[in-house]
Amino acid sequence: RPSRRWCSRGRRGRWRSASGRRPWAGRSSCRAATAPRASRSSAPTTSATPSASCSRWPSSSPSGARCPSSRVGRMAGQFAKPRSNPIETRDGVTLPSYQGDIINNDDFDEKSRAPNPQRLIRAYSQSASTLNLLRAFAHGGYADLQRVTEWNLDFLRHSTQGDRYVELAQRVHDAIGFMLAAGLPPQHPMMTTAEFWTSHECLHLPYEQALTREDSTSGLYYDCSAHMLWVGERTRQLDGAHVEFLRGISNPVGIKVSDKLDSSELVKLCEILNPHNKPGRLTLITRMGAENMRAKLPHMIRAVRQAGLIVTWVSDPMHGNTISAPCGLKTRSFDAIRAELRAFFDVHEQEGSYPGGVHLEMTGQNVTECIGGSNTVTFDDLSSRYRTHCDPRLNASQSLELAFAIAERLRRKRDRTWTSLISKVEA
Repeated sequence: RPSRRWCSRGRRGRWRSASGRRPWAGRSSCRAATAPRASRSSAPTTSATPSASCSRWPSSSPSGARCPSSRVGRMAGQFAKPRSNPIETRDGVTLPSYQGDIINNDDFDEKSRAPNPQRLIRAYSQSASTLNLLRAFAHGGYADLQRVTEWNLDFLRHSTQGDRYVELAQRVHDAIGFMLAAGLPPQHPMMTTAEFWTSHECLHLPYEQALTREDSTSGLYYDCSAHMLWVGERTRQLDGAHVEFLRGISNPVGIKVSDKLDSSELVKLCEILNPHNKPGRLTLITRMGAENMRAKLPHMIRAVRQAGLIVTWVSDPMHGNTISAPCGLKTRSFDAIRAELRAFFDVHEQEGSYPGGVHLEMTGQNVTECIGGSNTVTFDDLSSRYRTHCDPRLNASQSLELAFAIAERLRRKRDRTWTSLISKVEA
């Protein structure tokens, strides 16, 4: 049983409190996700790139939308991989499926696919190291807003998105100069630090149980492996062990919502996981593709509203848009991702509800894993810098392009709201 916990009750409490005041912690929130690898992606630069990409969102998205932002990383614990089939067959040979580095290896041989308990210890140790690195970045000067013009990556400096980012960073820099001139201390925590939260799917229950602790002051139980955990498509059975586990802990929790989930079942899940209807407790993460989003999401929003449930809606436009390229590699279309995000915002605007955040799988590296974007990654480009061991990720240019698109959408909504309020006052 691990003796150390790394996600304190106090930080989880601050996040849930913020979530209760603003939908999903202040949202145009960014959740940066990485592939569930524990042993071959442990270099500090690799661990830091999602947080580096996420760090740009407070300037690129919320500054245009003028709303707070929360940064959440699917990291430091996301080492188990859900599989629909427990076995895999190649060329007549059948072996156990690869279930993530916390259990086995993805090399197709008997030794690699055998479960190894030592991998649990390795995943635990690397999670602790990754969180220490994130804390060092968040509180060691990397997040200093006075360095906003230095956050851009070299390969973006002469791109369309890089130019837009530099222009925006200069405006942020000018605003900071005004605040400093007005007397705000340059070392104020608001200027030099950033909150960064962690999350992952609640999948490997023995691992999660081993890191669950009772808080001595409140008597509540917390899973200390992450600030937030969610239940996925394969583990959301109403009478299942994963739902029962999440019901018993006090962390903020999420539900992955696909087009296969019935609205009535969604309401029942919400009532099980948040029986007291506490603000900030429950996040619904939609993943269903643009067409299904427009057809299914309105009914879900109405059902949740009619039941009087307090939830935060977040879009995951990645997992419903995975395709196979002609070369056999998994990829995602940037246009399809953007279309699902557009549908997410359109439906919420139509229903009068609030779009609370986005979940993106992205990296700060110059990879070619998702096709499309302003720099036009094609199928032929995929193999040149295809680095992922699991799901394809947006590169930094594509991530910034989405951030600017979301900021513009939120800005237009804010302007319409102000125009409407002014019209009512004048009337």
